[in-house]
Amino acid sequence: MFGSKEEFKEHFMRRFEQQTEEQSPQTAYAVLGDMLREHIQEDWERTNTRYAEHKDKQLYYFSIEFLIGRLLGQNLLNLACYDLVKEGLDELGYDLSEIEEFEPEPGLGNGGLGRLAAGFLDSLASLQMPGHGCGIRYKGGLFTQHIKDGFQTEQPTDWIRETGSLDVRREDLALDIPFFGQAGTAENAEWVKAVPYDMPVVGANGRTINTLRLWQAEPSDRPIPSTKTMQIYERETAAISDRLYPDDSLDEGKILRLKQQYFLCSASIRTILKERQFEIRELPDRVAIQVNDTHPAMAVPELMRVLLDEEGLDWDEAWAITTRTISYTNHTILEEAMEKWDSYLIETLLPRIYQIIEEIDRRFKAKLATQQLSTHDRHKLSIIENDRVKMAVLAVVGSYKVNGVAKLHTEILKQREMKELHEQFPDKFHNKTNGISHRRWLMKANPELASLITESIGSGWVTEPERLRELDRFAKDQSFHASFEAVKRQKKEQLIRHVEHISDSPIDPDSIFDIHIKRIHGYKRQLMNILHIQMLYDRIRQDSSFRPYPRTFFFGGKAAPTYDFAKQVIKTINTVAHKVNSDPLVRQHVHVVFVENYNVSKAEQLIPAANVSEQISTASKEASGTGNMKFMMNGALTLGTVDGANVEIFEQVGEENAFPFGLLAEQVMQFEKDGTYDPQEIIRHDPEIRQVMAELTGGQLTDGIENSNYIIRQLIDRRDPFFVLKDLRSYMAVHDQMLMAYTEQTRWTEMAIKNVAASGYFSSDRTIRQYAEEVWHLDRRS
Repeated sequence: MFGSKEEFKEHFMRRFEQQTEEQSPQTAYAVLGDMLREHIQEDWERTNTRYAEHKDKQLYYFSIEFLIGRLLGQNLLNLACYDLVKEGLDELGYDLSEIEEFEPEPGLGNGGLGRLAAGFLDSLASLQMPGHGCGIRYKGGLFTQHIKDGFQTEQPTDWIRETGSLDVRREDLALDIPFFGQAGTAENAEWVKAVPYDMPVVGANGRTINTLRLWQAEPSDRPIPSTKTMQIYERETAAISDRLYPDDSLDEGKILRLKQQYFLCSASIRTILKERQFEIRELPDRVAIQVNDTHPAMAVPELMRVLLDEEGLDWDEAWAITTRTISYTNHTILEEAMEKWDSYLIETLLPRIYQIIEEIDRRFKAKLATQQLSTHDRHKLSIIENDRVKMAVLAVVGSYKVNGVAKLHTEILKQREMKELHEQFPDKFHNKTNGISHRRWLMKANPELASLITESIGSGWVTEPERLRELDRFAKDQSFHASFEAVKRQKKEQLIRHVEHISDSPIDPDSIFDIHIKRIHGYKRQLMNILHIQMLYDRIRQDSSFRPYPRTFFFGGKAAPTYDFAKQVIKTINTVAHKVNSDPLVRQHVHVVFVENYNVSKAEQLIPAANVSEQISTASKEASGTGNMKFMMNGALTLGTVDGANVEIFEQVGEENAFPFGLLAEQVMQFEKDGTYDPQEIIRHDPEIRQVMAELTGGQLTDGIENSNYIIRQLIDRRDPFFVLKDLRSYMAVHDQMLMAYTEQTRWTEMAIKNVAASGYFSSDRTIRQYAEEVWHLDRRS
């Protein structure tokens, strides 16, 4: 970006002195952002020109979420000028870390689904592959979480800024999307204008800059239906790109979610075809569309609609093109997360799309009619059944490849959740274990560790992360141990400075930092963690001989606004935290911190400081997880179930360098099948669990019995569907095992180093190479 530090300083000060407003760190942020945008623009245009000249096949990654995090520092790092800029700003009296804090966190995602999509874009650009993202430019994102009296409250997120922003409005590519009206003619339709904002995705060394295209909904210039006022129309239009995951408990919310999904798919597909420079029948050879979970599954009928109605192809030809262009990633095993929409909602909102879905279903069922299938199999294979559209089935039938995101997850899909579809399409199903961007989660989040690694094994790992395996030879090197431990201590002290304002007592940097950060959900089992902490509290108070090594338990994560169980878990965590931290005896051994409004930036602070990575989902419920990989890459040891990508983490690092526990996936699935698990039996026979359940039932863990209702209902009335009480004793035992291991500091550090060494396999670069070779057939250009 700049030839030297002096060149940067000269450019920066010239721009800075031209500012009429106060010359502050915020002004410095705006100036630096403008300089970065201008530099990126040249390489961005050069990348697009190269793609056009070489007629490269293009990948378009459709996702309802892109959790990209702050970009200023990451882009400087990928442009290989972060240190130069930092040193230059230091000499001018400015702190780059302070300047980065002025960048708002983009409200484009919530959890692993969105972070995976962002990491994939980073890897595509860094590997110089032509791959772009298509999403929605949410004005308010998910929500900003605040904790009041221990409860989560939600406030709109306001992240879109004009100053320093990298996205570019593309009015020339705006188009109108129809809703309602008559099938085929769009007569009496309600039109919404889709305006793309293009955001550059800067690859490593800046040689390739791809595009994240985000669509914003605005009022169309077309007449509105006579049944609607302009005020209502404008409000409903703005809502399409206002919030991620609006409440869909009522039909109004369901319609809004369907609008979002179709808005994304229609605008993206129509623009891809509008910009093409090839004959339509070449589409599968020139374009790959990856559907990230079922939210963008509308891509299947929408591509069919365009091919049939606008390109004039017959059904068979259009279907052949569609099913050679679209591939689908499944991210869930939970039945509740398998999207199903009432037929009348789709038919009302998208009449032509519903006709096409009906025809896809009719033709597929006609094909199945020639086979000897059971009623159960026909049920599982139906796209439309009982007046509901099953989006996962639609996505499988309408794509050419279907992948799970971890070995265990893919096997469960093939053998249980999508067994019947796998039998129909055995060649479609494959596994692509998730990965993370080591540029974000090691080089950016933990530059101290990254520098130590480079000093020890050279810089080759930066472009070939699998070479982190070379760290194995330092696993017993005492000098390396000392440096490694010093980095961990430094990251813990940095984290303390970031969170000390929310802690009601000092945090001990010598304590074990045990961190559980992810979306709050029953199957992710934050409840099990906090029940265990309460049991530690009880035991310390009741047993004078029990004085465990100090631990600080960190929690972070958001509950969906309508998910009452999860919101009560947050309240329980905060109630127990206050109890524990207020007790002079207990807080010497146990400390609890809930980090509100958990996001990418806070993850970058928490993960490098962790000693223990809590990955305790109910076996068979977590598709993969990516937080487990981020912690591993930063030297935290996994304490987790044999679930999702934990399975492959244990394979890569060896179970002796981690702490597996709990039921296995096949055991969970057998209990679910035969219904023999009875949580009441555990409560009757385990005194410690009986005590903590009595405290929970009595309201002592939630400041009132009425605040425990949803948790009690799930554990007792619903028979503990995520096996919290069943695994709790095993969880307690593995924590004791972990404490014993930590007292042998030399061995612990050796284990941590081996985790970092084995983490290169989980780089998203590896995942993307596999996709590019086996699914998308993309070329990499030097």
